Amino acid sequence: MPANTINTNNYSHLAKDVLNYEWYTLPETEVVQTLVSHSEAGLSHQEATKRHQQMGANQLNIQARKSPWLKFIEQFHQPLLYILIAAGVVTLLLRDWIDAGVIFSVTLINVIISYIQESKAEDAIAALSQAVTTEATVIRDGQKTRLASTELVVGDLVLLASGDKVPADLRLLTVRELQVDESALTGESVPVEKTTASLAVDTPLAERSNMAYAGSFVSFGQAEGMVVAIADATETGRISQLIESSTGLKTPLTRNIDKLSKTLLYAILGLAALTFAVGLGQGESWINVFKAAVALVVSAIPEGLPAIVTVILAIGVSRMARRNAIIRKLPAVETLGSTTVICSDKTGTLTENQMTVQRIYAGEQHYTVSGIGYAPDGEILLNRQPVDLEGEAQIALGETLAAGLLCNDSHIEWKDEQWSLVGTPTEGALITAANKAGLTPEELPRIDTIPFESQFQYMATLHKLETQQRQNLIYVKGSVEAILQRCDRLLDAQGQQTALNPAVIEQEVAQMAKQGLRVLAFASKKVTGKLSLERHDIDTGLVFLGLQGIIDPPREEAIAAVAACQSAGIQVKMITGDHALTAAAIARQMEISSAEEQVFTGKQLAQMDEAEFSQAAEQGRVFARVAPEQKLRLVKALQHQGEIVAMTGDGVNDAPALKQADIGVAMGLAGAEVAKESADMLLTDDNFAAIEAAVEEGRGVYRNLRKAIAFLLPINIGESMTILIAIFLAIALPILPIQILWLNMVSSVGLIVPLAFEPKSRRVMQQPPRNPREKLLSGSLLQRILAISLFNWLVIFGVFQWILQTTGNEALARTMAINGLVAAEVFYLLSISQFVPSVIARIQGKRKPIAYAPVIGIVVVVTLQCLFSQWSIMNQVFDTIPLTFTQALICVAVGLPVILIALILQRFDPLD
Repeated sequence: MPANTINTNNYSHLAKDVLNYEWYTLPETEVVQTLVSHSEAGLSHQEATKRHQQMGANQLNIQARKSPWLKFIEQFHQPLLYILIAAGVVTLLLRDWIDAGVIFSVTLINVIISYIQESKAEDAIAALSQAVTTEATVIRDGQKTRLASTELVVGDLVLLASGDKVPADLRLLTVRELQVDESALTGESVPVEKTTASLAVDTPLAERSNMAYAGSFVSFGQAEGMVVAIADATETGRISQLIESSTGLKTPLTRNIDKLSKTLLYAILGLAALTFAVGLGQGESWINVFKAAVALVVSAIPEGLPAIVTVILAIGVSRMARRNAIIRKLPAVETLGSTTVICSDKTGTLTENQMTVQRIYAGEQHYTVSGIGYAPDGEILLNRQPVDLEGEAQIALGETLAAGLLCNDSHIEWKDEQWSLVGTPTEGALITAANKAGLTPEELPRIDTIPFESQFQYMATLHKLETQQRQNLIYVKGSVEAILQRCDRLLDAQGQQTALNPAVIEQEVAQMAKQGLRVLAFASKKVTGKLSLERHDIDTGLVFLGLQGIIDPPREEAIAAVAACQSAGIQVKMITGDHALTAAAIARQMEISSAEEQVFTGKQLAQMDEAEFSQAAEQGRVFARVAPEQKLRLVKALQHQGEIVAMTGDGVNDAPALKQADIGVAMGLAGAEVAKESADMLLTDDNFAAIEAAVEEGRGVYRNLRKAIAFLLPINIGESMTILIAIFLAIALPILPIQILWLNMVSSVGLIVPLAFEPKSRRVMQQPPRNPREKLLSGSLLQRILAISLFNWLVIFGVFQWILQTTGNEALARTMAINGLVAAEVFYLLSISQFVPSVIARIQGKRKPIAYAPVIGIVVVVTLQCLFSQWSIMNQVFDTIPLTFTQALICVAVGLPVILIALILQRFDPLD
């Protein structure tokens, strides 16, 4: 292939050609020409569609997972299964075919369940991680549009701004103070300053200053670049196979379960050895003693524990996703249940993110604006009368609206039968206000721009004026503090420049802020012969035009969510960059703080020592004008005091605090990519209510897990106590090994799985947060487990001895003992599940769904138990005999007292 040419008629080879092309060596014009694109209009939609069909999506090939067979074999790598396998092998050598078959069947069933649940959990997490895609701003057919990064093709013209994640490998065409963080690709810890000049062929990757590579982050400035490589052809694609990016299912909780399993393993082996020694000491044959030891082993192993933990966590993640909270890092599911403080941003999270200009101060006059949202429906009113911008007394108003319209990087479009915003809500409000007055952006062409940066607090644009003096016009918008210090004159209503009194302006700002309005200031400056814009051009000499007050009303659902969090013992703090008075007004409407409570500003925080800062962090409810490093410091101060902190954010400056927080929560819609990458959880609707919902679901997950453990372990302990005491007393075993396996896998698992689907109790958000250092087996839970274990032992041992002494029939005694235990399990499940409370609530007329899962499990288990005791084939396999109706009623009756015990325990250790 000749240098600098690409066969554009064969798009299937284009990506491969681009991969080996040294784009950083070419001038910008040659890059555009080679890619058959346009430096201003980009590709046409038709051409982009054709290239996408031939080249495929802009995404890396998904790394191959382990083979199903390998994943299946790995499920046997569980300490508790080792014992079952060993017991099954020895039983097989003793030619006890039925017992050996059942042991191996139970082991296989457990492995299959674990395999299915792990696969489902991995698929769910993979699907959730793919649900949040990077978006890119692209110019096609000369129009700016937002696309998913997967839709980009080679030759697309991409716009970059601070906070963006670079969506593909780009050759930069224009830059404006651009700095890119490429640490993930090159190891360079400091953001790299970018240029557009061509480079030598031997320039190393880390020094290719005219390229922006996929996966890196724009930390400062703006740029335009052309896509030169996508998907696996990118530099990131080249090294993607060297990076293990699979999501693990191990969490602190599952590690605690593993630790519990190993503890049980040692305990079971110790008891089995003791059983074997005692049996031999009593003169029993080693075969009978071994069978007794096997019975003890299989009775003590909670086979269903690993599977139920996976099920509960996977269901929790799925439920959170349905409530607009995507968990990126699974440990967040557990931590959410113990969150004590939520530090929330204001705009878009607590509020509607539908900014609307409601007040304007210009030319020393006060205007109101009607209408809400981004529809251009409404009017500018002075003394309740519509204003005509053509009037001489409205020049300052017109200039203020024009500054908001033209010093602006957003636009509003009619899409899907509604007005929608492409850009930021604040800029959308300014455009809408100008549109209501009949202004359009085409009236004054833009020449140059200084983009908004948080450290400068302003944006400036340079526009061409049709004058003979070659004058051009600078418009500046930003915070009142940033604009006022650069102004020395004021534009009055008639367009005359007069002396500026900053105190008057600040008083007007205060009045707007008390109404909960966000206030922006506007200024202008005429320059001669200026075709580019630098920061020093606007340091002085600006003419103050006016103020626009914008409101973003609180979300109704967010108000309810804040109240729910507060009733659950969770503090809600607002941390915002807005004016202190604006923040206070919104906080009062949200009932986050009262009028008497102090609002801490960034300036005040900067003057505090460590002790004062720590006290302010703990006592304060609203923090305004806060710098990025102060957000991080606030999170650290709260954590130092033992708080578990959830932090929300949407911008680049929020990333450090999001990483530091116990739960970093990023906005999935409006959030910058840096913030999303730093977070543990994403809100797909950018709504605070989703945080409250996620906390609620997290608490529900933990409580369902406690229920499952409180239900499962007493069964195994009760069975083990029965076997152990029978061996020590040298009497017949009340329950055989094969019968124990039936109980553990059919009855206990069949009844415990419904607990994973339990809805949340109405009390879950009426309790204080859980102590994250609390052990899984807390003292109160251990007491519950021991109490129910003792009852289970009494049922098995008592029924067996009673029936044996009255009938002399061991098979009947064992059958009734097993069914008595199952009856006790059923009644205990009903006692701790939400089925009965949900039915009572429905009878009382409350609109609460009935928790049917336990009933389904009970029906299945009762049906299987009927087969277990009444079907002749099952009688032969499990050494049982059919029961009469009276005997069955006795089994049910002996299980009933567990309800009373559960009610008593509920007073001391409520599982809900």
